[in-house]
Amino acid sequence: MPTNYFELLEIELDLLDKAAAALRYSYDRCREIGVKDVYSQEEKEKFEALTGRFARLSDILIQKTFRLIDVIDLDTEGTVRDRINRAERKELIESAAEFIEIRELRNEIAHEYIPEAIETIFKMALAQTPLLLDSVERVKRYCERYDRPGAG
Repeated sequence: MPTNYFELLEIELDLLDKAAAALRYSYDRCREIGVKDVYSQEEKEKFEALTGRFARLSDILIQKTFRLIDVIDLDTEGTVRDRINRAERKELIESAAEFIEIRELRNEIAHEYIPEAIETIFKMALAQTPLLLDSVERVKRYCERYDRPGAG
């Protein structure tokens, strides 16, 4: 168990890197498949991996990393929307509106069971993945400002 927030941040950044690498791998595979009306079972499986990894990375960013950065920055707790708005002000994300869409897509991924809707979700995840991956890089740049023991 980390003894301080900076140790926890190092763990979170490592987790973020691993989740981003997994998402990037799935994204590259699905980008090769492309958007189409009908997917084979194998293609659906690849897109399901993409959406699962998309949801996981968005959760890690919003629920863990942004929250921890807020704690380190001594920002007050608030709603998910508050956290996303602060992330935009800190330039951890390009756009709060786009990240709210990412959060909504994450919720759809978690709760959608209609096959036709799932294929729409595949397309949306493919379109929004670059924004999510960009946010990971922004977070890492932002965290460079902290004088962290053992960073690197």
